[in-house]
Amino acid sequence: MINTETVGRPMEILLVEDSLMFSRIAIGALKNSHLRHRLTWVTDGEQALEFLHQRGIYQRAPRPDLIFLDLGLPGIDGRDVLAVLRAEEQIKSIPVVIMTASTDEATFVETEKLQVQGYLTKPLDIEKFNRLMIDLNQFWHQDMILPRTAN
Repeated sequence: MINTETVGRPMEILLVEDSLMFSRIAIGALKNSHLRHRLTWVTDGEQALEFLHQRGIYQRAPRPDLIFLDLGLPGIDGRDVLAVLRAEEQIKSIPVVIMTASTDEATFVETEKLQVQGYLTKPLDIEKFNRLMIDLNQFWHQDMILPRTAN
């Protein structure tokens, strides 16, 4: 007989957003989603890459299970962060949800080519955000189910 057991750790989420207002909205929506998570918030692309590569002050940073990424970041742009994510073997499988104020179709198509798991337009639609979190939480839990054989 085969049983399954879900690993009980919270989801590690990296929020990459330079706007305090949108960060607060996203953090509040995550809190209201009742998803067990730990959140790290960084405000630019350089910090995001330092976190993902565990460099500098982020040497002990956990590997995120999910990244919320703003495209319009100061310094290293969100598109560049996404390109690095998808190019590097160790981190390319991390699911990414794009958060952007852009409604440009070309931006959407460009990011879809880089295999994102979601696309949220600012201002964030809380209902859409919640549906996405439910879907991502179910996907994440399916990934975290470990087969256990009976003794």
